[in-house]
Amino acid sequence: MYFFLTVKKTFLISIMFILIICIFSISLYNDSKALPTIFISDEHQNMIEKIFLIRNNAFLENDLETLESLYNKNTKLGTWAYEHQTIKMKCLHNWADKQGIVFNDINTKVIIRHIKDTESGYQYNLIGSTEYKYSYIDQQDVENLFRIGTYHSLNLEKKDGKWLISKEWYTDPFADSLNLDNIKTEEFKEFVLSSKPADLSNINSRRISAVEYADKYCGAAASEEYGYKYNKKYKDYNPLGGDCANFASQILHEGAGFKKDYTWKYEKEGSKAWVNAQAFKDYMIYSGRGSLILKGTYNQVFKGSFKLLPGDFIAYEKKGKITHISVVTGIDSKGYALVNCHNTDRNRVPWDLGWNDKGIVFWLVRVNY
Repeated sequence: MYFFLTVKKTFLISIMFILIICIFSISLYNDSKALPTIFISDEHQNMIEKIFLIRNNAFLENDLETLESLYNKNTKLGTWAYEHQTIKMKCLHNWADKQGIVFNDINTKVIIRHIKDTESGYQYNLIGSTEYKYSYIDQQDVENLFRIGTYHSLNLEKKDGKWLISKEWYTDPFADSLNLDNIKTEEFKEFVLSSKPADLSNINSRRISAVEYADKYCGAAASEEYGYKYNKKYKDYNPLGGDCANFASQILHEGAGFKKDYTWKYEKEGSKAWVNAQAFKDYMIYSGRGSLILKGTYNQVFKGSFKLLPGDFIAYEKKGKITHISVVTGIDSKGYALVNCHNTDRNRVPWDLGWNDKGIVFWLVRVNY
């Protein structure tokens, strides 16, 4: 009996000790400095808009000195953010030279979603919907435009009376555009400058409906009237690896009226063929709903890309695996194919912009409407 009571007492003491440890741990957790959310004022809006304006103008002028002035390079993350932008600037101008175009304007619509205080400044969560206007060098009176939408976490710190970027993260649309060494720049420039846009006035109504859906629900790249949102009927798969195939499937089903089947369907969740880029491409081709126009590196497919029609799609292969799907939504003033997609959100963006790395293989697929 004494032994039982001793064991019981020891057990109770152990339980009490564990509870004390748990309470202490919870107390430590609760005492951690959570970032308080603050009011989104005009002052904050104007400050962020000014930074984007200066950065966009620096991109237009290829001005590294002005770009550098926006960053706190005394911090590792601030330096990394600056260095990433220098690479992005180089990529954009390399692509423009390859394309035979000049950028006339870059303008970002900033939508701040929330702001938090930090020990040294502010942390912003925001959407940037950036519109790029460009003209071909032999057609400077004709302006084309596209939009790219990005989702940013951006920190500002004050240094010498000036607010500087000390940290920035967002999904970069130029991540796979770091190498133009293997692209026959002059050959392509001559070809595209001599091209004329195809007549799309007679494309069928299902293709037109597909494009309308793609324009409405391309998220942060859509026009302001659509609220920069995805279709809420469908799950957003970006946090799970990407939403590009899910969006392409929606375009074909909701926009163009393709019926679901046993393999390709959405019921609370999307099937593999609905949401996975590799499976989507395989399904479309093997089901007969799509037909391969051409497959290869950029040099091998760029002339064939002029055969693409609104409502067709492009699959992007990296290291032997399809990693991205975009849907053709139009052509520019030289007949160059433009695409919409999710992650990163794009609206009427030239189909190869951001995908010029030498390791990318392109699948150009005709959708059989």
